[in-house]
Amino acid sequence: MAEIRLTRVEQGQTKIKNVPIAVTPEGFWCCPSPVVFQKSLKTQNPLNKHKPSSPPPPKTGVQKKPVAVPVSVSVSERRTASSAPSRLVLSDEKQCSTAPERPPPTTTSVAAAERAPRQKIESLPKKVAIEFGEPGTCDMKVVLLGKQGFCVKLSVHRDVLTQKSGFFSEKLSEQSGLSCLQIADCEDVEIYVETVGLMYCKEMKQRLMKQSVSRILRILKVAEFLGFSSCIQSCLEYLEAVPWVGEEEEEKVVSTVLQLQAEGIGVNPVLKRISSDISNVPKDTLSHIIDLVLKSNEESGRREMKSIVLKLFRENNSLPSYARSTDICNDMIYRSCRSCLDSLLSLFKQAAEPDKLSEDHNPTAKCIALEADNLSWLLEILIDKQAADEFALMWANQQELAVLHAKLPTVSRYYVSCLSGRLYVGIGRGELLPSKDVRRLLLQTWLQPLMNDYNWLQHGCRSFDRKLVEEGIGRTILTLPLEDQQSILLSWLGSFLKTGDSCPNLQRAFEVWWRRTFIRPYVENQGNVAVSDSSSMLPKQRE
Repeated sequence: MAEIRLTRVEQGQTKIKNVPIAVTPEGFWCCPSPVVFQKSLKTQNPLNKHKPSSPPPPKTGVQKKPVAVPVSVSVSERRTASSAPSRLVLSDEKQCSTAPERPPPTTTSVAAAERAPRQKIESLPKKVAIEFGEPGTCDMKVVLLGKQGFCVKLSVHRDVLTQKSGFFSEKLSEQSGLSCLQIADCEDVEIYVETVGLMYCKEMKQRLMKQSVSRILRILKVAEFLGFSSCIQSCLEYLEAVPWVGEEEEEKVVSTVLQLQAEGIGVNPVLKRISSDISNVPKDTLSHIIDLVLKSNEESGRREMKSIVLKLFRENNSLPSYARSTDICNDMIYRSCRSCLDSLLSLFKQAAEPDKLSEDHNPTAKCIALEADNLSWLLEILIDKQAADEFALMWANQQELAVLHAKLPTVSRYYVSCLSGRLYVGIGRGELLPSKDVRRLLLQTWLQPLMNDYNWLQHGCRSFDRKLVEEGIGRTILTLPLEDQQSILLSWLGSFLKTGDSCPNLQRAFEVWWRRTFIRPYVENQGNVAVSDSSSMLPKQRE
């Protein structure tokens, strides 16, 4: 490893921080540890604690040495002030050094005289000197001024900077004899130093491999500012290959890469991870995923994937309407619903055959349960998408399935009643709004089969919520005209008086119907009579 030449500290000059820097003839170098920069920043303005017993120093006892700021011709950067991470000042070699110190005047305070050198040195900005390449071969300086006066002086080679950086090439070509270039207001001095060091690396990929994604993004930002095209390309290749851990990191990568794309830099390989050029991929892929889930016979895997896909659909529903292909997705789901309904009807017909009914263990019962579960899952997706009205119509029109339902053993058919119960709950909650005729037909077709299976649902179905279903049925009934309410509730009353708890308890809906039928008309009539009496008395009072 080559030795690093650090600028010698002369008396009265800015204090220089010695840091472990290593540079090889091939250009491989070790950037100062971030701790070095952090410690330097922390110790720039230390608090000078005074002992209570010591007298306070007089204000006129010591004068601090003024620090000369290199002032020269300001050159506008490639970026605007709002987006540029630094400010450039071009200066010669003499202007990059600090001004000589003024001798402090004598003072009568001994304590103040002892503290004066310490205060003067610690209050000055820290400076780190770094030399790249072979010792003694550098032909220019680059001074980086960070926040709070932190300064890094880089000894570099003009030909390396002009070959690697479009920014340096442009600025140095404007003034060929320039020996010192100062970049002020650097937001990330550490990354500036590392990026300049990367200009000396022949194997940049190996240098970047051990870096984190967040650090690569910082390097990419500085490399783009400096016009360091080979570094930009290496960073993009790194981001294309390395995993992005978590959504937050992915968003940072995508945001940074899109900014580069807006400036005309090719970033398609990185963006291909999150986008596709094929237009029909979402539709075909969704259809394929749903088909795989619906046709799975493995209970655990099917249950897990149904939960995951349902969650992802809900996340998609939170997007604005213009960002979703709602109609295409709904059509695809309804095609799956029709396929499941056809399969369920075929299974009911098989299970209703005499030879199947005589079997103790009907193999079609498991298939019926699977298809009913598939339909329930698709219904949940449609309810979340606020598109389940058509499903209610499809289910209400399954009269043939309802007739076959009565012929099957309860253990084989009760899964279907769970689906009817979910529709009643959805209507009661306002999650779907089918028409009056559909609501009436849904109750006429499937309420009695549900009541026939109710005892089994309570004891054989763990996911069945009795109170929720009863409330949904009652609310659905009360949305119908009063005559339909009466017909359905009187039919329910006959079943409830025979079977008791084996029938849904719709007493709340019954009470509402009772008040609407017997009490409300009387109250309205009494109100009308009172109004008519008061109106007839008004002329007499006037007389």
